Amino acid sequence: MTTNNPWLPQAAAFTSTGRVRHHNEDAFGCRPERGIFVVCDGMGGAAGGEIASRLAVDTVLARVSGQHTPDSGRELLHRAIAEANRTVLEHAENEAGLYGMGTTLVALLLHPDLALIAHAGDSRCYLFRERRLSRCTHDHSLVDEQIRLGTITREEAERSPFRSVITRAIGTQQSVSEEIRELPIQSGDRFLLCTDGLTREISEERIAQLLEAEPDLERAAHRLVEAATEAGGRDNITCLLVQTP
Repeated sequence: MTTNNPWLPQAAAFTSTGRVRHHNEDAFGCRPERGIFVVCDGMGGAAGGEIASRLAVDTVLARVSGQHTPDSGRELLHRAIAEANRTVLEHAENEAGLYGMGTTLVALLLHPDLALIAHAGDSRCYLFRERRLSRCTHDHSLVDEQIRLGTITREEAERSPFRSVITRAIGTQQSVSEEIRELPIQSGDRFLLCTDGLTREISEERIAQLLEAEPDLERAAHRLVEAATEAGGRDNITCLLVQTP
């Protein structure tokens, strides 16, 4: 999937089941004309995870695209994520076999001079600017919180049996406390939204090398997913790249 209108942010995405999983519980979507881009990583078994991630992506895209009130970008994202949370919860409550499903979420809302980044869970957003990769989010996970508190090192976190324990997600509680960050943007900035199937397999240094080596967004997205697959591919892998005009 790619868009090429020079008057809009350009975007390209690629997703893979990986080498181990039988179902792809990741989902992504974008509306470049509205500046909204979303990646989700579903949880709760094959059917539940796939449904939760797709519902969350579609709800946020629809809510942002259908905006007709003068909410700020921050408030708009907050309301869209709250609606996604309600939608996933309602489906889990009303359909047998879906109880306990949920999804991580990372969303990017672009304005001409500003980026708003919202996330819940361990799907990430990075900014690649002037050959430098900067992480824009921190994981809402048990081990990441322990790292920030200084109780374990990053090396210990890599070996922790609790690596997959998520502390915030969409659809697992009656409300969700997403984080929203604002960043000034420049022409030619590239944002990477991705699931942990990418970041658990290849390092941030390797991600930066691949982005620097491949200026074409679609080929870069493919190369990132291929690199994670070759490194093990133990989870679903999704990359969504966005470049500012």
